[in-house]
Amino acid sequence: MKATQKDFAAAAPRAARDAKVFFFCGPDEAGAAAAAQRIAAMLQDPGERVDLTGGDLRRDPVLLADEARSNSLFAGARHIVVRASGDEAHDALANHLAAIDNGDGAPCPVLVVATSATDKSRTAKLLEKRSDALVAMFYPPDLGQLRDAVRTMGDQAGVALSGDLAERIARAAGLDVRLAQSEVTKLALYLDAGPSAPVTATAEALDTIGARTEDDGFMPLVNAVLSGRTAELPGELHRMREVSLNPVGLLLAFERRAAQLAQLDARMGRGEKPKAFVQAETRARRVFFKDANDLGDQLERWRGARLERLVARLIELHRALLANNAAGETILANALTAIARAARGQTSQRRA
Repeated sequence: MKATQKDFAAAAPRAARDAKVFFFCGPDEAGAAAAAQRIAAMLQDPGERVDLTGGDLRRDPVLLADEARSNSLFAGARHIVVRASGDEAHDALANHLAAIDNGDGAPCPVLVVATSATDKSRTAKLLEKRSDALVAMFYPPDLGQLRDAVRTMGDQAGVALSGDLAERIARAAGLDVRLAQSEVTKLALYLDAGPSAPVTATAEALDTIGARTEDDGFMPLVNAVLSGRTAELPGELHRMREVSLNPVGLLLAFERRAAQLAQLDARMGRGEKPKAFVQAETRARRVFFKDANDLGDQLERWRGARLERLVARLIELHRALLANNAAGETILANALTAIARAARGQTSQRRA
């Protein structure tokens, strides 16, 4: 089975009932992760969650097949969530599928969220023609798409949202569907709303629950690094430590901004000037006006192959943080310093 974000909602109930392996991929990591969470919630008996990484499976290609057939700690149901990059899980999934085809045991559901993978990857090709597997591809939403999705989230939670309020939540979430869902959930709890007792949301209610997200604290550092403002970096890194910004959460903010830059880069025509293009996108309400200057500046520095290398570096950094959480702040500070210097160097090259 195959799906995209357009038809995932329709395909999800059947997939949760019939499939044993789920592969969520595409440039929208947030959308892929949210889809995995949705499938897990739809499983008839999800039981215990077991987390594995792509690195785990690459080092031990039989680990997945073994874990999928092991009993949970409390002898109940379980499901496995794998966070991988590209085709890291390919060999492990091939072994797992071979065991399924041989009738070896009763495996639990396996959900793989694969950054830097697409529905054309080796792993997707391995799964897409199987009736017991789902391959779902997600692209970053634009503001209009996420606004409409937020209104749907509100309807499901019993919160009636106007287009303006839904758009405000979408912008505050940085076009991250997970953060948007979190805001809608908080709003429903505050209003004591539910599907059987819907409530119309107001701007005052949204102000009260604090629709600001962690990105409000992250973005000064994100912008300083990606815009090459190295003079601001020591102060921002000091603030990161002082207020205990979560390293993984901060890195996700960098990944979301890189995904937004990639989306803009893909839409920008040959010969267009990045800053002029971003201003046009802002007038078309596809870019939040407060982000326009930073995005225009960063799009000049990070395009094409340079942007691809930045995305790959952020993915590598994400794996390093997950593997060594204790030293997360130090690892992140060193990497961000190198990225900021690269961005500043690009400015110098343009002026030369």
